[in-house]
Amino acid sequence: MSAMHDAAPARLTTLERRRYATNIVGWGLCTLAFLLIAVPLLDLVLTVTLKGASAFSIELFTTSTNGVTGGLQNAIIGTLVLSLGSLLIATPIGIGAGIYLSEYGSNRLAATVRFLADTLTGTPSIVLGYFSYITMVIGLGWKFSALAGAITLAIMVVPYLARITELSLRRVPTSMREAAYALGARDHTVASRIVLAAAAPGVITGVLLSLAISVGETAPLIYTAGWSNYLWTGKLTNEPIGYLTYVIWTFINEPNPESHALAFAAALLVMLVVLAINIGVRMVMRRDP
Repeated sequence: MSAMHDAAPARLTTLERRRYATNIVGWGLCTLAFLLIAVPLLDLVLTVTLKGASAFSIELFTTSTNGVTGGLQNAIIGTLVLSLGSLLIATPIGIGAGIYLSEYGSNRLAATVRFLADTLTGTPSIVLGYFSYITMVIGLGWKFSALAGAITLAIMVVPYLARITELSLRRVPTSMREAAYALGARDHTVASRIVLAAAAPGVITGVLLSLAISVGETAPLIYTAGWSNYLWTGKLTNEPIGYLTYVIWTFINEPNPESHALAFAAALLVMLVVLAINIGVRMVMRRDP
């Protein structure tokens, strides 16, 4: 009997050792995976920040590019025009589609719309750019232009905005809808003034995320917006426009250090804009009950 009592603690100790060794291996693998992600990301952020900040000057924001040198005024304004223009097009369409899918989306048409939205979300952006090049730049004769670029970006972000809006609206309690109907409200009143108002933080989050996506895109704009060293004159068609991601993609491959400085400055600007948008998203989500 005494031998059996002595063997039990030994077995327990061995089991504890195995668990301890398993935990060590698990934590080691998790730490390694974290370092594989964090170290390159930290190196990228530090490199862009240091090299981009060193290129910042008044001339960077007040002069346009001259070949592969100069400033970024035309690219900054062009990015604002393309991104905000895409939001003007995509926001009413995306939010309207989200309202339909949430409030009336229990039929076959809604299922088809969801399927198409999910499919469009997974479509490579360069494919959308080539489609817009065939249809708008060549087919409609718009050439490289701000309108072709903005519409292409809008096509990209509409499915994200629609699905985020739908999910935000579905979180609104059914009791709020029933109370509104009990007071005699009509369908459009319930959808716009009750449900949409209650889900406003989530919808705004979708709009901000769509803006972040449009700011960071390059491939579809190469086929639609082209590139211009000059400031945008206000023409929607038949005039190319500059944007920051083109500077990043092109100027870094040039041999002169001035071009590299502009590329890093443009990358830092895009990173700061996306960071500001993400901070805005966090602030909006905190207000979401």
